Amino acid sequence: MMSDMQDAFLGLKVLDFTAGVAGPHATQLMALHGADVIKIEPLKGEWGRTLGRAYGEHTAHSIAFNRGKKSMAVDLKNPDVREAVKTLVKSADVVAESFRPGVMARLGLSYDELAGLKPDLIYLSVSGFGQQGPYVNRPVTDAVIQAFSGWMTMNANEQGIPQRSRMVAMDVMTGLYGANAVAMALISKLRFNCGKWIDCNLMQAAAAFQTPKMIEYHLQDGDTGNLYAPVGAYPTRNGQINITAMRDDHFIALCRVLGREDLVGDPRYQTGRQRLENERELNKVLSSELAKKDSEYWAAHLTQADVMNSIVYNYSDYFDDPHVDEVESFQWLDHPGVGMVPVPVVPGAPELLISSPDVGEHTEATLRSAGLSDLNIESLDKLGAIYCGR
Repeated sequence: MMSDMQDAFLGLKVLDFTAGVAGPHATQLMALHGADVIKIEPLKGEWGRTLGRAYGEHTAHSIAFNRGKKSMAVDLKNPDVREAVKTLVKSADVVAESFRPGVMARLGLSYDELAGLKPDLIYLSVSGFGQQGPYVNRPVTDAVIQAFSGWMTMNANEQGIPQRSRMVAMDVMTGLYGANAVAMALISKLRFNCGKWIDCNLMQAAAAFQTPKMIEYHLQDGDTGNLYAPVGAYPTRNGQINITAMRDDHFIALCRVLGREDLVGDPRYQTGRQRLENERELNKVLSSELAKKDSEYWAAHLTQADVMNSIVYNYSDYFDDPHVDEVESFQWLDHPGVGMVPVPVVPGAPELLISSPDVGEHTEATLRSAGLSDLNIESLDKLGAIYCGR
């Protein structure tokens, strides 16, 4: 698919000092919307490239969150490198970083210093707990914020044991909030000719995402259970099926499909509130009935009765689903050094089948754009201050 010339960020330059997932996700979204994103990373690559099993210079996470960027691998402690970076800042629209608070200042690359070079600069700082406060220097992972924010408790199993999501959900949602904040700041820049320093941290992003559950917790004395019943995944003869019976008519239709019309008149289940209060007993009955036939049987009959449901898929099932195929919900990318990988379409983005850069793949070209001569670049290379991907 060719890039749309009306991509919102087309012509904008982003200097991306981020690592891991949250910051790289934010800047990749900018790249997908047309921005020229220069990934400025350490000589051996940033640590997000090590998340999970390696495929050459890449992992699933480095592919997922760095597509469409350019890589410049440099040692930021070298003064000549820092001067080249500052030259790049003068023509940049956005700087994004995810160092611990204070690191960019020690490198002479803080918002205050760079805004002196570019007054309307948008500067995105991604961190664990923010830029101030008693936890400012705490080391953070996605799992730490899942625990700290209440996410694990909200996601507890039926035995009340807190559960960790097995993907880096806090990081991913922080990237979404970060990209959105930059987009809003760019609109302000267009209207009012102003720059902005954005503090986007995992703690606040995780809390913002959970706003309704936190309000429920406050209003309902700590009860953050289901909104209605029955809802959830139930075992069938050959797998599991998720059923959502939100309203009274949904529940009545479900009972008819199961051949258990007697449940409709049961005083424990006549209203939504009663079903929620007696959820455990109701789920036992439903599980017993649903286990008698295959998932496909129940899915067909529940859909015909207009009861919301889905067979519980694995990723292969999703890839093979005819609806997913019809709407082209993902594409296959032949990624250099890795092979074919599935890439889901980002909603609203002019998705391009483009790969993630190798470490230092664009170092030379980027330094030349900063005004360095071939002799300067060769000298920095000999000093070990840059890596050009050779």
